[in-house]
Order: sequence, then C-alpha cells, then structure tokens
Amino acid sequence: MSQSLFPGSLGAKRALDTSVYAPRPKRSSKSRREELEIKLATLQQDYAELHTAIFEAAQVHRRLCAPRLVRHGGFEIASEIFAVRHLPGDFFTVEETNDGVLLALGDICGKGLAAGMWTTHLAGLVGAHARVTAEPAAIVAEVNQDICAMTSAVPLASMFLAKLDPRTGVVKYSSAGHPPALRLRANGELESLSEGGLLLGVIPEASYVNGSFTLGAGDVLMFYSDGITESLNSAGEEFGYARLEQQLRRAQAASADTMLFSILGAVQDFAATRTLVDDMSLVIVRRDRT
Repeated sequence: MSQSLFPGSLGAKRALDTSVYAPRPKRSSKSRREELEIKLATLQQDYAELHTAIFEAAQVHRRLCAPRLVRHGGFEIASEIFAVRHLPGDFFTVEETNDGVLLALGDICGKGLAAGMWTTHLAGLVGAHARVTAEPAAIVAEVNQDICAMTSAVPLASMFLAKLDPRTGVVKYSSAGHPPALRLRANGELESLSEGGLLLGVIPEASYVNGSFTLGAGDVLMFYSDGITESLNSAGEEFGYARLEQQLRRAQAASADTMLFSILGAVQDFAATRTLVDDMSLVIVRRDRT
C-alpha cells in the first residue's frame, strides 16, 4: 500500500472547501425591512421633487401663454389649453404691436415633457421675428428657417398666426400646416381659412402666403389644435369638423368666453370617460355687435 507524499493534504483540502462554501450569516428580517424602507423613502422623495419640477414648468408655460380672456378695443379674445399630460405641447400668445395685435397658436408634434419643452423656444422665435416684421407669412417663414437650421432633433410643429387691427377689424393670417380656422359671420355664413404653407421644420426654403379678411360686428374667428377634432368617444369616433362647426353655430350669440366653454364642454361630453389622446387648444375671437 502506498502512502501519500503529502500527509494530511486531503484533510486540509476538505477544511479549505468547507471555509470557502460555508453559508454566510443571514441578515435579520429587521435590517432587510429597514433597508427597503430607506429605498422607498428615497423614491418617494425623488417623485415629490419631480412632481414639483413639473408643476413649476407648467406654471412657466401658463405665464408664457396669453390670459384666458383679454380685450382689445371691441374684440374679445378667449383661449384655453388642456394638456393630455402634465405639460402641454400647445401654446397661445397675444402680443401688441405698433399696428395691431399678433395672435399665435402653435402645436408641437408629440406630447408630454419633450413637446412641452419646445413650446418656449417656438414662442420665443415668434416674438423675436414679430419685432422685425409685421407680416404673418414672413414671420412664419423666418421661424421655419430657424427651426430647420437647428442641428438637434427638433420636432415638427403646426402654427396659426394672425395679426388683428382692432381699429378696422382687418385680419391677416398665415397657417403653417395647422387645422383650418373658421370665420363665422353674424349672418351665419361660415368660411374655412387655410392660406399659408407647410408644417414648420420640414423644408428650410418653404414659402408661406397671407390670407386676409375682415371681422365685422358680431363676427367670430375660431382656431384650435387638432386635439379638438381628434378627440375620441367610447366607440372610437372622432369629434371631427362637422360637430365643431355645429357647436360654433349653436354658441354664436354668446360672449367669446361663453362660446369657448360651450364648445369645450361639447367636446368633453362627446369624449365622456375616454381619456384625451392629444393636447386640446381653442381660441375664440369675437367682435362686439355694436
């Protein structure tokens, strides 16, 4: 019988194996619970800070946009924006110029924080170019060139931009791929307004044209984002243009503010419990009857 050249080596190996694979002492359930409670508290704090930041961003957006109801001479301008998420990708601004009032409704393609962050930039471009030229088509063209020149991935946007002369009621406008605005005359005649050009951010050299009309006594101008017409009911049907025109006619005799909430109420009643699919913006410009 042969003997091992390394006496005791097998025992030593077994001892080593035992030390390597020996189970680690388990943490107590109390320490595990305390660790989870700390993680939960950290997550709750992060959520609270994010919620506060989003709320503050929404307040900045509100200050960026026009007040819900403003008056210029014999004209009432009522507006409202409903966000599908915390921060809307729509904006509406009203700025006085040397020869009138500039109205701009923009809609960034997409929704949520990403779209909402672009509204400030787009509204700023409109204001900057409005100080250089008073022509809506020229302002829209310059804004489009600026957006196309950006190297970052800028989303597409639509915009309806109009200049109102409160002394005469003359309105010049240009639409950049925006849903057609509607002019409802006091006598019941309805006109669709879509002069302009392409969406913003498509082609740098895109050209835009002006449309023009006069708002007479009792006339109404309505423009909106596609979140209004694309609102869905429980059957998956869109609110659409026909219902929008119908509601505009029904509310014609009321003030701009009353018309605004009558139409928005009709959209919400149509959607019922169905959640919004896109931000909704609505603007009513109404000239006094006398």
